[in-house]
Amino acid sequence: MTPKKNRGIGAYLIVAVLLVLALIFIMQGLGGSSSSAKYSEMLSYFDEYEVKEYTLDLGDGEMKLVLKDDTRLSYDVPNVQLFVNDIKDYRDEYNKRNPDEPLKMDYYEATDSSWLLSLIPTILMLGMGIVLIVVMMRQAGGGNKFSSFGKANIRNQANTRTATFKDVAGADEEKHELEEIVDFLKNPKKYSDIGARIPKGVLLMGPPGTGKTLLARAVAGEAGCPFFSISGSDFVEMFVGVGASRVRDLFEQAKKNSPAIIFIDEIDAVGRHRGAGLGGGHDEREQTLNQLLVEMDGFTGKDNVIVIAATNRRDILDPALLRPGRFDRQIVVGYPDIEGRHAILKVHTKNKPLAPDVDLSTIAKSTVGFTGADLENLVNEASLLAARKNKKAITMEEISEATIKVVAGPEKRSHHKTEKENRLTAYHEAGHAVCTYYCEHQDKVQQVSIIPRGMAGGYTMSLPETDKSFVTKTEMEEDIITLLGGRAAEYLILDDISTGASNDIERATSTARKMVTRYGFSEKLGPMVYGNDHNEVFLGKDIGSSRDYSEEVAADIDKEVKGLIETGYAAAIDILQKHIDQLHLLAKYLLIHEKIDRDDFEKLMAGEMPESAFAEKTSEKESGNTAEADTPADAE
Repeated sequence: MTPKKNRGIGAYLIVAVLLVLALIFIMQGLGGSSSSAKYSEMLSYFDEYEVKEYTLDLGDGEMKLVLKDDTRLSYDVPNVQLFVNDIKDYRDEYNKRNPDEPLKMDYYEATDSSWLLSLIPTILMLGMGIVLIVVMMRQAGGGNKFSSFGKANIRNQANTRTATFKDVAGADEEKHELEEIVDFLKNPKKYSDIGARIPKGVLLMGPPGTGKTLLARAVAGEAGCPFFSISGSDFVEMFVGVGASRVRDLFEQAKKNSPAIIFIDEIDAVGRHRGAGLGGGHDEREQTLNQLLVEMDGFTGKDNVIVIAATNRRDILDPALLRPGRFDRQIVVGYPDIEGRHAILKVHTKNKPLAPDVDLSTIAKSTVGFTGADLENLVNEASLLAARKNKKAITMEEISEATIKVVAGPEKRSHHKTEKENRLTAYHEAGHAVCTYYCEHQDKVQQVSIIPRGMAGGYTMSLPETDKSFVTKTEMEEDIITLLGGRAAEYLILDDISTGASNDIERATSTARKMVTRYGFSEKLGPMVYGNDHNEVFLGKDIGSSRDYSEEVAADIDKEVKGLIETGYAAAIDILQKHIDQLHLLAKYLLIHEKIDRDDFEKLMAGEMPESAFAEKTSEKESGNTAEADTPADAE
C-alpha cells in the first residue's frame, strides 16, 4: 500500500509545481510587457538632453541611465539595434553641446553567471511554494487525506467512561428507557435466548439543551463499549457520493468493534424529508439518507450495534427513517420539572462552594422552563459574579442576578439615556407591571427595571412558579393585555407613543393569530386549524404547499385577530386608568432607583411603601455610579 500512497503524493506535488511555474511565467510575462511600454518615456530623456551616461546590455536589452541630476533609472529595450539608431542623432548633438563632458556609453553582454543569478529569485519562489504545499498536506492528514474523503470523521471513545447515568439528572424516565439498551449490550444472550429483539435505533427528541447528547454518552459509559460519535453535517460534502461512502465506513467500523454504539448528533442535517424544498431537495443529502436507511435495515440480531440519534426537529425527518425496524424507540427528552431541575442543580453545584442562604429548591421553583444547559449556565454565571466580587462562596444574591442575566442579558449601565427616554421607559415598564399585577392568571412580577439589558431598554420580568402543561384561553387573553400595557401607558401618560412597543405588538399579534388559527379559540371560525406554520423550504417542507382556506376565511381571520388585539388594548387602558395612582408611583420609584424587586413591588401595589422610598437620588448606587437626581413631575 505504501508505493500507492507515495505515487499519490508525487502526482499532487507535480501538479503543484506546474501551477507555481505557470504563475511565475505569467507574472514575468506581465512584468515584461509593462517595462517595454516605457520605451517612449526613456527616449524623452534623450530628447531633452538630460542623459549624461548610459549602459546597455546587448544580450537582454537592460538599459541603465544616469541623468544630469544624478538620478538613476533602469529600462528594458525591446530592440537593441533600433535603440542605437534612434539615439545616434541625440548622441552627436549632445557631444556638440558638451564637448568637455561627452556622453558616456558602455555596451556589454551579460555572462552565463549573471543569467544564473537572475534565476535565483524564481528558484526560491518555487522552493517556498513546494514547502508550503507539503506542509499544508501534512497538516490536513498527509497525502492520504486526498483519498480519504469517503472515511467517516468518527470520534471513537472506546472503553472510556466519560459519563454515566449518575451524571444525568432530571431525566429519570428517559434513563429507564435506555437501561434496556445498556443491559442488552452487556448481556445480549439474555435477550436472544428468550427471542427478544433489542431496538435497532433510538431517537432522542427534544428542545436544545435538554441533555440528549449527554444521555447517549451515558449509555456508552454504562455499557463500557465503543462509542462512535459523529455529527449529521459530517456526512455531507461538496463531492457527490462522499456522504454515502462515509455512512458505509461508519457502520463497517462499528460492526468490527461490536457490541458498539453509533451516535449521530443533529441527524436532521442528513435525515430531512426526501423530495422537499427547491429542485426536489439536495441530491447528495438524499443519497446519504438512502445509504443510512439501507445500513440500518441491513442489521441482523448478531450485529450488536445500536444507533442512537438526537434531534430537535423530528417534524422534518423522513418517515422511512422513523418506521419500526430503524428507529424503533423514540424517546422525548423534554424540559425538566421542578424535581428534575432540583436534581440538575445538585449535579452542577456539587463542586462549588455555596453560602448558607442558597436554597436549591427555591431556585428550582423560580426557573420554570429552564433546560439543563440553562441551569448549568446559570450556576456558572453565579460563580463568575461571586469571583468578580471576591467572595469565597456563591450567595443567593449572585444566583438571582445570574437568573436575570441568563433570561434578559447583562446590564448596560454605561448606556446613557436622556431624561425623556428614562421617563418614557419608566412609564412603559410600569404599564406592563401594573397590568400583570391585576391580571389574575398571570405569573408574579419578579423585577421591573429601566436599566438596558440585552436588546431591551428596560424589562418587566415575570417568572412562573409552577410547571404548566397547557395554557388556557383566558391566560392568552391576559398575555395580550400585559404585552400591550406598555403602549397603553405611553398613550395615557405621555400623550404620545413610541417605537419601544414594537416587539410587544409583534408578540401580541402572534399570540392572537395562534389563538385563531391553531388553537380554535375563535367562536366565529370554530375549533379548526387554518394554514401550516411549518412551510419553510429550508426546514424540509414542500415549497408548493399553499394555504388551505379561502380569501373570505382569510379576511375573517384578520378580523378576529384584530378584535382580540383591540379588546386586549382596551382592557389594558381600563386597568391603568383605574389604577393610575399606582402607575405614577411605580414610574416615580423606577426613575429614582432604576429597578424594583418583587417584595418592594408587592408593597408598593398594596400601598405599604414608605415615603422614604421616594426620596431623591443620592450618590450611593448599586454599581458605584452616579446619575442625575432630577425626578420628573407626575403627569396628570
